[in-house]
Amino acid sequence: MPVGMGVLKILKMKKGIHPENYRLVAFKDMSNEEVFLTKSTANTKETLEVDGVEYPLVKLEISRTSHPFYTGKAKFLDTAGRIDKFKNKYKKFQKEEKKEEK
Repeated sequence: MPVGMGVLKILKMKKGIHPENYRLVAFKDMSNEEVFLTKSTANTKETLEVDGVEYPLVKLEISRTSHPFYTGKAKFLDTAGRIDKFKNKYKKFQKEEKKEEK
């Protein structure tokens, strides 16, 4: 045996603790419509056709293709108009504060 080479130990996974139902699943980033396929056990009722093949679909709000850490770009996402809802909800308090100041 060459110097520095140890004995190769074959590791076996424990039986009965790993899921058996891995299958190809389509993950879709809803912020930029990017789709990627990977094996998963995620449960879903929706499907998506990719290259003529139907796959279970998991929708994501953000993924590696849109996350600022991976893209290097800061991106503002307000998918549900949450900022406008917040401003409208607390607008009445701003008016009261301005009246009290006068």
